[in-house]
Amino acid sequence: MPDINPFVAFIGRRVMFAIPTIIALVTAVFVLVHSAPGDPLSFITGDADMGTEQLAELRREYGLDQPLIQQYAIYVSKIFQGDFGSSYRYREPVLDLIIGRTPATLMLMVPAMVLFIGLGILLGVMAARFPNSPGDLGLTGLALFGWSVPVFWLGQLLVIVFALKLGWLPSQGMYNLRAPAEGFGRILDIGWHLILPGLALGMRFIALATRMTRASMMQVMRLDYMTTARAKGLKEPVVLYRHALPNALLPVITIIGMNIGTMLTGSVLIEVVFAWPGMGRLLYDGVLARDYPLITGIILVTSIMVILINLLTDILYAIIDPRIRYT
Repeated sequence: MPDINPFVAFIGRRVMFAIPTIIALVTAVFVLVHSAPGDPLSFITGDADMGTEQLAELRREYGLDQPLIQQYAIYVSKIFQGDFGSSYRYREPVLDLIIGRTPATLMLMVPAMVLFIGLGILLGVMAARFPNSPGDLGLTGLALFGWSVPVFWLGQLLVIVFALKLGWLPSQGMYNLRAPAEGFGRILDIGWHLILPGLALGMRFIALATRMTRASMMQVMRLDYMTTARAKGLKEPVVLYRHALPNALLPVITIIGMNIGTMLTGSVLIEVVFAWPGMGRLLYDGVLARDYPLITGIILVTSIMVILINLLTDILYAIIDPRIRYT
């Protein structure tokens, strides 16, 4: 029997760990959502004066008259068939609603994540190069502020200062509804609306990347091979970016991957503050409407995304450091 490639075996082990996590997640989400107080029929019926028989018919139509364990069994079986049910509020398949809102959420998250993580790594290297200097102390204080401040409060603060007081940037929405642009002008319009929510969402990641890169670089720069590199006459930028940074990035990648879920959580709050039409706003509307299928569908999809991102983080870690493949 041929030996299995260690990298393939590593990926297989991580996938096997992810499967029971997803199953436990499905169960936990279903129980928590259905255990919350309130009745979705109160939103479905609105102010209509309906009799007992009509309410009972609605319960049968939406499957709310069945025992919780039976609802769970039906829900899990439908999930494995790719059916997340239909939204009580929008009267559309939940999966179609999620797919329709996903591009807006990714448009908000991906640029903020890539730009601010890259900037945070650069600032962390600069802070580690001159430890305890005024620049290092200033960057450390900025990172501490960015990590501590709640994203929803920062978003509101940015709206008050740059949108309401100064009038430089739009306060809400994804594009200008009064004068919608086409072509390249529409791209610029979306980018203009993306600045404030992207800054509010990315501040936490620039803080995390700066702090982790600085700490990791400080440890790596004390190692013997760094002294050897300097003794060879290599210039300081070469020592920092070619020898120190690749090894210092390993813990940074791990911590950032573990905090992707925090960014998804912050995305919900940011989308509500800035009226951004993504999955976060959709989840907020679903919670207000007690829309069980929509709530469980969004939480399940976003949670699976977090699990997959953590899986990709482990794979990337194993590519950078081959020793991890044997763990």
